[in-house]
Amino acid sequence: MEFKEKLSGYVDRVEKGIDLYLPSKETRPDRLHKAMRHSMKAGGKRIRPVLILATSEMLQAETDAMPAAIAMECIHTYSLIHDDLPSIDNADLRRGSPTCHVAFDEATALLAGDALLTYAFQLLATHYQTQPELNQKLVRELSISAGSERLIGGQMEDILGEEKQLDASQLEYIHLNKTSALIQCSMVMGGYLGKASDEEIDSLRDYGRCIGLAFQVIDDILDTTSSKETLGKNVGGDEALKKTTYVSIHGIEEARDIANDLTQRAVEICHSLPGEASFLSGLAEHLNRRLN
Repeated sequence: MEFKEKLSGYVDRVEKGIDLYLPSKETRPDRLHKAMRHSMKAGGKRIRPVLILATSEMLQAETDAMPAAIAMECIHTYSLIHDDLPSIDNADLRRGSPTCHVAFDEATALLAGDALLTYAFQLLATHYQTQPELNQKLVRELSISAGSERLIGGQMEDILGEEKQLDASQLEYIHLNKTSALIQCSMVMGGYLGKASDEEIDSLRDYGRCIGLAFQVIDDILDTTSSKETLGKNVGGDEALKKTTYVSIHGIEEARDIANDLTQRAVEICHSLPGEASFLSGLAEHLNRRLN
């Protein structure tokens, strides 16, 4: 219960941070800003911004981590808006709400995603300008993680992999970048805010890699076994697009074992982290329990 209360508290803070830092829906052009807020306020687990807040607090950071957390959520949400477009996944439901192009239109959704991508770096540049070294580290880490060789590269490889049978290493490449990159980045950004050492940054990045991959393995399983009502998005899309998944390669039981092994590795890493890392180990286990 203590973990769930703490997680809920972090999520509540992120929701308030979105309201505080995002342009109001009355800001001109209001249709664009309404669309941005529609997707940002649709809910979700908020795992990435929560990781920034939790990691920075574990390291007793003196700098406010919320602008960085909201910048991360802007990047994540932009990627979802674009993923859902008719030209990519053509999804009509995200986080239990109509996708941006359904609620508005395709052109507005495209621009809302573009605006959130750009706004993320505006947030970092504005709120950490008096700490140039920290600012540079945050911008560099987020821009690399969200760029053509990580997040967007993973998305491209994912599209290219449709209707093809990929091997395990190709599939891991996609998800190390499409899913895990921003989760790793969240850990590292939290580490930078808390002035972590290089060795600590490596451990934080490794933890992010493990829970990022585990998150994707679990998503693949749930896409096969869960329902639209439970997940808040359409299920069966991977099979419809003939995508290679951890389930299609390994089967459900072996995929469960992979998720369990990655989760256990993440928990072990927490034992070597500085400060009180019980929330991070609890989070790894909490994400894995989605399978139960």
